[in-house]
Amino acid sequence: MTDAAWAQGYLRHLGVERGLARNTIASYRRDLDTYGQWLASRGFDGPRSVGEQDLADFVRFLGTDRSPTLATSSIARVLSAVRGLHRFLADEGVLESDVSRDLRTPKLPMRLPKAIPVDEVEELIAAAGGDEPRQLRDAALLELLYATGARVSEATALNVDDLVDDDVVRLFGKGGKQRIVPLGSYARRAVDAYFVRARPVFSARGPASPALFLGVRGRRMSRQAAWEVIHDAAERVGLAASVSPHTLRHSFATHLLEGGADVRVVQELLGHSSVATTQIYTLVTADTLREMYTAAHPRAR
Repeated sequence: MTDAAWAQGYLRHLGVERGLARNTIASYRRDLDTYGQWLASRGFDGPRSVGEQDLADFVRFLGTDRSPTLATSSIARVLSAVRGLHRFLADEGVLESDVSRDLRTPKLPMRLPKAIPVDEVEELIAAAGGDEPRQLRDAALLELLYATGARVSEATALNVDDLVDDDVVRLFGKGGKQRIVPLGSYARRAVDAYFVRARPVFSARGPASPALFLGVRGRRMSRQAAWEVIHDAAERVGLAASVSPHTLRHSFATHLLEGGADVRVVQELLGHSSVATTQIYTLVTADTLREMYTAAHPRAR
């Protein structure tokens, strides 16, 4: 991890002024560490004397000279951190100008979010269910993820008080941005069953915790534990190859749009800052419609 003064000021800015999450800042730190090591290998004492050609050389290093080389998506992520750093240092007067302004990021191939059909979502949730405390918790977690489109990290960060009333939950997204999302009857029943019949069992095993979802030792459930719940349920029904931590979130958005929901409503529910991010899901539904048309229309082929 880099401890260079020129990086620390920027990282503090990201945390204090922009309110980025700790994990996001850790990613920036790792990327700036890669940049700092490259600068040192070229004889630079920080970014002060770096020019446009040097940054072009850095891009080439990431993609061809580095061992191992980075994928296009990883290069884009590192360059985002480097551009942000240079812009910050220029704004602070540390650098005379922002030489990264015209730095080109490799074009990323569009990766469409992968959703699974409604019947597979139902199989996945059913595979986690049962009457034991852990099964009640796991079913409630999966129902909530699909009902709200929450990220796994948002679900595990929930406190009991974030269940605002019978059918609304308060989620905190990236940068602490808050949104209110309906819970739905299936998720509400599953959460109620967990809350009454399972959570007290876990709570009695550990210190008092405001967390909604608890681990077996009574502490807040971790993101890794939540992902294991999803993965284990997927394995039981033969969906392990199709399921990722974001699968239920992707399915939530795709199924809403397929059902006729407005893209801006889905944007609000997902907590996207830009509608352009949400519109990726419309491409998924368009692909589905195209496949159905080709399969069903007698003169489509």
